Amino acid sequence: MPHMIWKGAISFGLVHVPVQLYPATQSEKVGFNLLDKRSMDPIGYKQINKNTGKEVTRDNIVRGFEYEKGKYVVMTDAEIRAANPESTQTVDILAFVDAPEISFLSLDTPYYLAPDRKGEKVYALLRDALKDTGKVGIASVVLHNKQHLAALIPVGPALALNTLRWGDEVRDFGQFKFPDEDTKKAGVAPKELEMAKRLIDDMSDTWDPAKYHDTFKDDIMALVDRKVKEGKVAEVMKIDEGGEEKSSADILDLSELLKRSLKKGGAAKRGGKAAQSGDDSGDSGDDSGETSGEEPARPARKTTRRKRA
Repeated sequence: MPHMIWKGAISFGLVHVPVQLYPATQSEKVGFNLLDKRSMDPIGYKQINKNTGKEVTRDNIVRGFEYEKGKYVVMTDAEIRAANPESTQTVDILAFVDAPEISFLSLDTPYYLAPDRKGEKVYALLRDALKDTGKVGIASVVLHNKQHLAALIPVGPALALNTLRWGDEVRDFGQFKFPDEDTKKAGVAPKELEMAKRLIDDMSDTWDPAKYHDTFKDDIMALVDRKVKEGKVAEVMKIDEGGEEKSSADILDLSELLKRSLKKGGAAKRGGKAAQSGDDSGDSGDDSGETSGEEPARPARKTTRRKRA
């Protein structure tokens, strides 16, 4: 079982679905750059023998593959280079599949492929043929001396190459405990499902990445700018971490939470659409028994702290 990253909730209107977050793939983590806070000099890593604690010189370091616990096959750099796939700069299409068949979990790193000299017509032909058939190309490609599986995807005027994770890099559903895919067995009432669908419809929009921003990056860059202006570029500051905690709702009455979500968020958006279109047909006449009287008290919420593994 993989390590849990954090506990939190999925926010769905006013409904908060408590969840645990796990890595869906088995990729390597990126290391950090370290600085000496006294001089701001970069800090390197010493090669240390984990058993003796002593530093090991570079000429005594070899590469080994652990085939059993504590047992290794030693390989030279020349052997590893010889085993690397030949870099051919060729995208070899192996098959064409329907685009929806590729899971988002398999997508890794996207690239653009631009046409070279006198290749515009053939480029456009392949791009448009993929668009018209709804297919994507499954290809093999070598990047940075590593073989990748990849998807060739038409995106607007371009052909994109999106490297894919190999099948054994995506964790199987069986490692986790999910609700039954049968709605009734999962305990979801038809009325609740219908209201959830209505809420999704009310919150639906066209995809525009420009609408969304990395607020964490914005905050960090604002802090950097402020520290630069104040001349505090090498100062370690103490930050008050007592910010507001994200909360998740106790599911006392899921139907009631869905009704409120439809009434507040959904009705507001429908009203906005109606104003733009010049009619008021967007008003939701709730046929689920919701009254227009005084809003009932909001159910109590309990705070769930995010936990890092």
